[in-house]
Amino acid sequence: MKHKQYKMAILAFDGISAFHLSVPCLVFQDMFIEDYQPFDVSICSISSKPLKNSSGFTLQTKEQLEALSCADIVIVPSWPSDVPSAPAHLLKALVEAHRRGALLVGLCLGAFVLAETGLLNGQAATTHWAYSQAFKSRFPEVLFDSEPLFIEHEQIVTSAGIAAALDCCLHLLRRFVGNEVAADLARKMVTAPFRSGGQQQYIPLPIPDKPLGETSFSKVMELVEQQLNLPIKIDEVAARCAMSRRTFTRHFKAIYGCTFGEWLLNQRLKLSQTLLETSSTSIALVAEQSGFGSQSVYRKHFKQAFSVSPTQWRKTFSG
Repeated sequence: MKHKQYKMAILAFDGISAFHLSVPCLVFQDMFIEDYQPFDVSICSISSKPLKNSSGFTLQTKEQLEALSCADIVIVPSWPSDVPSAPAHLLKALVEAHRRGALLVGLCLGAFVLAETGLLNGQAATTHWAYSQAFKSRFPEVLFDSEPLFIEHEQIVTSAGIAAALDCCLHLLRRFVGNEVAADLARKMVTAPFRSGGQQQYIPLPIPDKPLGETSFSKVMELVEQQLNLPIKIDEVAARCAMSRRTFTRHFKAIYGCTFGEWLLNQRLKLSQTLLETSSTSIALVAEQSGFGSQSVYRKHFKQAFSVSPTQWRKTFSG
């Protein structure tokens, strides 16, 4: 039986990470046996110069951007970490490929290149969480979402950082050749065919720096941090600081940049993460030791913050 074959162009550039380039090559080419190759994969250089990857290996490519003119799928597997503007001839080639009906895929920082074409304006997109602010500032017309591992539109797909490229490529494999093939290939790669949750579970909690100096305020806050398992009321904390609630609230926001309630929730979530990762304590006891009062309240806040349950977090991050 003859299977449909899709032409795929993967863009390489000087300084590309070997991992970023290898992921789509592995998923769409290397793992298939010779008598079944659903993808005709070409590695294309965005310039005529010899390329080196970030580890110093020399890369030789047979194709240049002309390969995009007949590709069904074009993958930008990453982009330099200083996210420079893409060359005009690359942007033009991507727009033309999209106009022709090709699927454009921006893995990790490759999303910056697709956004620069203007094709993502008014649509949702994602990239590595550490570049969220840079992406939003540079492309305000794109509906940026830092949470998903990947976001799919009919002709454009963007993924979160690094390992999320594998999730995205396996999803595209399901889209083009079916779930059975994708699941079998995932088993051979010893990876999950589908990863639950999103990028949110990998983003560090925004815990502000402690106030400098040995003031009564800083001493009270240190004591609060040591007693996160106990009921904590803002009026009592303000009284310990010899302040009214209103003065304390204003003073706290000026120092930490957030409300006391937000800070306390993040501190308790951070403590619970440590307990999940370093102990076999039951989820109910983790909730109690983190100061959440009840397991249901704890699970609700944890899921809202990280898009996974405490149990899933423990499975992912515990030793």
